[in-house]
Amino acid sequence: MASSSLTTPWKLPPHNTYILENANIINPIDGSVLKGATIRLSDGIVQSVTTTTTGATKSEKPHQDSGITIDLKGKYVCPGLIDAHVHVAAVPGEKNLGDTLGLTDQVSMMRQPYVCLQMIRRGFTTARDCGGATLALKEAIEEGVFTGPRLFIAGRLLTQTGGSADPRGPHDDGECCSGAKALGRVCDGVPACIKAARESIRTGSDFIKIFSGGSITGPAEKITSVHFSNEEIQAINTVAKNSGTYVTAHAYTPAAIRHALDNGVMGIEHGNMIDEDTAKYMAEKGAFLTPTLTAYAVAASPELKDFISDPRMAAKLQQVLSAGQRSLKIASDAGVQICYGTDLMGPMHFAQTKEFALRAKVLSPVAVLQSATVTAARLLGQADFLGQIKDGFAADLLILNKNPLEDIEVFDRPDEHLLAVFKDGRVQTSRWSKLKEDVVTAVPMIE
Repeated sequence: MASSSLTTPWKLPPHNTYILENANIINPIDGSVLKGATIRLSDGIVQSVTTTTTGATKSEKPHQDSGITIDLKGKYVCPGLIDAHVHVAAVPGEKNLGDTLGLTDQVSMMRQPYVCLQMIRRGFTTARDCGGATLALKEAIEEGVFTGPRLFIAGRLLTQTGGSADPRGPHDDGECCSGAKALGRVCDGVPACIKAARESIRTGSDFIKIFSGGSITGPAEKITSVHFSNEEIQAINTVAKNSGTYVTAHAYTPAAIRHALDNGVMGIEHGNMIDEDTAKYMAEKGAFLTPTLTAYAVAASPELKDFISDPRMAAKLQQVLSAGQRSLKIASDAGVQICYGTDLMGPMHFAQTKEFALRAKVLSPVAVLQSATVTAARLLGQADFLGQIKDGFAADLLILNKNPLEDIEVFDRPDEHLLAVFKDGRVQTSRWSKLKEDVVTAVPMIE
C-alpha cells in the first residue's frame, strides 16, 4: 500500500505552533483594540488569547509546549478578510469581458492558482465565489496543492432563458447551451429548476446563486428585468433548504430584490438601485446585502475603457455605477446586514482592496471592517469560526504595521502595511523578515 507521502506529495507538514507576543488585537465587533496581548496558534486554531492583566480575556491557558515565539512589538493583528463576492474563474489575460467569459475551462483553470495567490497576498483568507469556481479548485486549496483562500462556492449560476448566464445574443434563435463548459445553467419551469438546483448541490456547491433580475453582462436583457417565476424561485429555495443551505440572488432594482425576498431568498448581490422601503424590508427579513462598488468603478475607469466594449453593456454599466454609494447608505441606515464584495473579472482583480476606500465615503471604518469579517462570517454560516481572533476560531489573521481603523485604506496598500498573512495557522505570505512562509517545504541545501 502506497504511503500518503507518495499518493499526496503536496500534503503540508504538521502545523507549527506560533506564540505572537505584544500584539494589538483589533476587535471588529466594536472597534476596540486589546493591547499587549499574546496569541497562541496551534493546529490551525487560535488556542488562546491572553494578556498580562488578569481577567482581561476569557481564557488564561498556560503554554503547554514550545513554539515559534514572535515579538510583534505593538504590531496590529486583524482577522483575515472575507470577500463575499468573487469570480475566481473569470481570470486575467484577456482584453475584454466577452473573451474573459468565453475562455475554455482548461485555460481558466491554469490561471486560477495565480488569482487565488494574489487574494491571499492582499489579506483575503476567505472568499465566497458566486459563480464559476469548482469543487476541484476548493479541494486543491484545502489539500495544499497550491495557496489560496478558503472557498465557499456557488458552482454554476442558475438563470432563465435570456438571463445573464445565457450567452446567446438577440439574433441567435438556436437552442441554448447549458453544457458543461457554460458558466451558468439555464433552467425554465419548476422541474428544470429543481434539477438544476440539485445538480448544484451534487457538484459541491455551498450555496445556490440565481439571477432574479437583469445584469450588465446579459446581452439580451434589461437592467430592469425581473427573472424567474415565483414558483421557480420557491422550488430552488426548497432544494437549498432541504440541503441545509440558502439561495442568493443577483438583483439591482427594488422589484428584483423584493421578488427574490418574497420567495425565500436570503442574500442579495449588488442591490445598486435599492430604495428605502426595500432596504427596510430586507432588514425585516434578516437578509444579507453584498454590494460590489469597485467592480463598476474599475470597469468604467480610463485604464479599462475597452474591457466592456459592447455598447449595450456599457450603457447598463453607467446605469448602476452612479447609484452604488447611495444604495450603500440607504441599506446601512435601514440596518441591513452588509457584506464586503468585489465581483471583479479579468484584469480587474487587482482592485480587490479598493472597495474599502469606496465604502469609507459612506460608512465608518468599523462598519467597513465588519462587512469584511464578522458580517460576512454570519452570511457563510461561520460566525463561530471566522471573522474574529478568539479561542477556538480559525487561525486566520493579518499582521499590520498600522491600525486600519485609523485609516481603512491601509488594506489597499498591502505592499506597505500588510506584514504577514496567516490562514489555517500557517504563514501563507510574508513581507516581514521575522516570519517565514511555511506553506512550501524548503528545499534542503546541498552546499
